[in-house]
Amino acid sequence: MDFYRNRNGNRDRAITRASDHKETTDSCVCDVVKKIVKAQDEVMNDCSTCCEQSIRELQGKGNRMGHKNTTIPFILYAKGTSEPFIGSGIFKTPGNKHKESFFGCIETPVFRAKRFIKNSDCCVTLELLLPASDDCEIKYHQCDNNGRVCSFFPENDPVTDFIATGICLTVDLDHFVGITCLDPIDPI
Repeated sequence: MDFYRNRNGNRDRAITRASDHKETTDSCVCDVVKKIVKAQDEVMNDCSTCCEQSIRELQGKGNRMGHKNTTIPFILYAKGTSEPFIGSGIFKTPGNKHKESFFGCIETPVFRAKRFIKNSDCCVTLELLLPASDDCEIKYHQCDNNGRVCSFFPENDPVTDFIATGICLTVDLDHFVGITCLDPIDPI
């Protein structure tokens, strides 16, 4: 708590509007993701765009041609660097009599909120969503070592959908400073 001396020389608590504001904005990413989870739960019991518009669209105010979307994909930005958070996960392919199974790695900046951890306000399970083209081909990015989101969305082979991977990670949303929501989708 900050203190200062008033004109009479007495110590008073400083009125710190900046810190008051900090307390309400530290969880703004958390609050938006909570709204996303709630909206997604309303349409599915499974685990120029802005988040509020995407939430309204998912809730039925703007779905095109009666198609029911189930997911608001989003990108998170890390505190400290303000760089996009690139999530990674490991998957195992099924083996068969001709081929042994193997482990592979995927990376993506795009997530789907699944659920909040019990008794937690900001720890959430996120599913990795992989960018895909019209033919459901996964878009592997060309790593530019700068954490750039655009490398996942090549201009010469546009991303038209996302694939739900089933690979999840748990994050503390207090470690993020920003969020970008994409239009609601029903992932492949």
